[in-house]
Amino acid sequence: MKKLQEVVVVDAIRSPIGKSAWNGMKKNGQLCQASAQDLMADILRGLMERVHAKSSKFDEKEIENVIIGCLSQIGEQGLNIARFASLISGIPENAAACTVNQYCNAGLKGIQMGTHEIMLGEGDIVVCGGVEIMSHYGMGSDLNVAVVANYPVRLSSRFAEGGIAVPMGECAEIVSLDQKHTREDLDKFGMMSMQSAVKAKRNGWHADHMIPFEFTYEGEIHKVIEDEIMRDKAIDDPKGFFEDISKLPTPFKENGVVTAGNSSQIVDAAAAVILMSADKAEKLGLDPLCKITGCANSGGAPVPMLLAPIEASRKALKRAGKTIDDMDIIEPNEAFASPLLQFADELGYDRYDPRINPTGGAIALGHPIGASGVIYFGEMAHHLKRTNGKAALQMLCGGGGVGIATVVEAV
Repeated sequence: MKKLQEVVVVDAIRSPIGKSAWNGMKKNGQLCQASAQDLMADILRGLMERVHAKSSKFDEKEIENVIIGCLSQIGEQGLNIARFASLISGIPENAAACTVNQYCNAGLKGIQMGTHEIMLGEGDIVVCGGVEIMSHYGMGSDLNVAVVANYPVRLSSRFAEGGIAVPMGECAEIVSLDQKHTREDLDKFGMMSMQSAVKAKRNGWHADHMIPFEFTYEGEIHKVIEDEIMRDKAIDDPKGFFEDISKLPTPFKENGVVTAGNSSQIVDAAAAVILMSADKAEKLGLDPLCKITGCANSGGAPVPMLLAPIEASRKALKRAGKTIDDMDIIEPNEAFASPLLQFADELGYDRYDPRINPTGGAIALGHPIGASGVIYFGEMAHHLKRTNGKAALQMLCGGGGVGIATVVEAV
């Protein structure tokens, strides 16, 4: 039987994150007029340049595949954006490309797919990424565009009745009601995320793998060099900041607990990672960030849809031969604080464990659906290397009740 190859993460980068200008483009987020194709291509180009700078032996013609996560595959995010972004970036045309949609899981699913290709010997180098310009295409845009265009949309009666499709914010309220979470429980988690993000920014932990992006719109040059959504007050005036978020409305339920202060921000961004077989990285003289040792996917109840990562995490940990206590970093995607509190309770770590998203999560930095799995995978991989950690776990929930998890370890 053919021996499986060990897969390592050579580098991971991301764009600065911009506020979404959804709802009629009334807000002016820093990336709201950018092309998703250009943004993704620029990130891919930047990743190639970084690897070339580390190894003169690196040959882009050896890239087997480019796998990009993207939820709303319409407009410039359609037409297999992975292929066109790859070509625009200058990656040789002999590299294949595919675009993946597994809702919020999409970016990490692409990383898992690339991992499996290399493990099986189907190439030694795979580039994975994710992109979402939510200013252009909000969640559900692919369906809404078809309806507006009067295409023959034929939804299942079960879907239309809401038995398997309930808005995520309402699902977060269901989880909190079931688990008896208080508003303070959720706000405390949200504040922790925002404080971690500000600390990471001030320490330069984001900047060391963030690639500036420049684009032209209506004759004007826009230079995007840093994240747009940081809340410095979370550290500078924590008492005042907590009072601020405690007053936010609960849009999903009257007198509920889920608010903008304990939910992910809607944003625009792109990110990419490069995976190699351990043998190839060694031959190129590259020092990997980490290796990938456990992957898992799981389905769960479509309502409340947010809890499938619990079982996925258990499977990924078991496949890696690890326990949650072995993890130096726990990186759950912060779509909402409420399921994350249940992740902690079910998997056996403290709800406010300092291992959770030490460089900030989606509540602080945002959740650009197709890119989130790649952004936070990169944050985790860099921080594991930065702190000489031994192992880390990433997990994400996704629409319809899907979950995904991956374990990485030090090389």
